[in-house]
Amino acid sequence: MSPVRVPTMGQGGDEHDAADEAMAAHVGRRFAGKVAVVTGAGSGIGRATALRLAAEGGSVAALDVNAAGLEETVAAIAADGRGTAVGHVCDVTSEASVADVVAAVVEALGPPAVVCNVAGIGGFFHTAEMPLERWQAILAVNLTGPFLVCRATLPYLAEHGGAIVNVASNTALMGQAYSAAYCASKAGLLMFTKALAAEYLGKGVRANVVAPGGTDTPLFGHFGLPEGADPKQLTRIMTPMGFSTPAELAASIAFLASDESSYTTGAVLSVDGGLTI
Repeated sequence: MSPVRVPTMGQGGDEHDAADEAMAAHVGRRFAGKVAVVTGAGSGIGRATALRLAAEGGSVAALDVNAAGLEETVAAIAADGRGTAVGHVCDVTSEASVADVVAAVVEALGPPAVVCNVAGIGGFFHTAEMPLERWQAILAVNLTGPFLVCRATLPYLAEHGGAIVNVASNTALMGQAYSAAYCASKAGLLMFTKALAAEYLGKGVRANVVAPGGTDTPLFGHFGLPEGADPKQLTRIMTPMGFSTPAELAASIAFLASDESSYTTGAVLSVDGGLTI
């Protein structure tokens, strides 16, 4: 068994480099000639996904509210030289922002064949003390955002064929203390994806879910326990395999987005170190 990995709060390090190297050995050209939309591409799993799809020949539309992060992602893809990327500042909770950006993507790159909804936010709260505005914000980014992006891109996917991969969480499958909004949003995203899979079954559009466990990203670094919380509540979400790295999640996303999973739709791929065994 591999040694337990110590999370670095998304700061990278030797373990991230080793994971990147391991994943690089399996990179092919599955997305050559395809346009891929990736939300949350400014950091973490979203950035790793954009890098992976571009490395496999894709033309990536990288979306995020973080302009500086997007610049870093696009620059990294350009430096790699195996794909192309264009960054678009986009608020996935805004109907107008999503519509404008998708129109710009189609004009600049062509119709999307792959849509990866990775953008997400969260945080730990005592449910009885959670501000309504924070509840609404988490559901807006994690659930309404993927709906808006899917709604804007589905006409192109339905016309030309394509794949949707929504990044939920193992908290969509198991309860987690102090995470009512996050669990609700990710469980909703899981069932939204299954509904899409059922609606477009046999119509050329596949929709699947990747459900990560603990992943060493900048988002993880912002998940501080609320005052008075019992830290033992978190032991049930820890695994002997430690935290995954963004590159490992990106590999699973790329598989479901590729034609290698052509017979897979409505599936939930748990990438959580065995937490949901």
